[in-house]
Amino acid sequence: MKLQPLEDRIVVRPNESEEKTASGLVIPDTAKEKPQQGEVLAVGPGR
Repeated sequence: MKLQPLEDRIVVRPNESEEKTASGLVIPDTAKEKPQQGEVLAVGPGR
């Protein structure tokens, strides 16, 4: 998929979070922290 953002926008792919702990416990979505982190895929040309 090829995306070209307009103006001063960016395209970000969110990082995947762990579904299980090291001991094997499953973490439900309601108990997870929701960090705002990801990989920048494309940057627009600016204004």
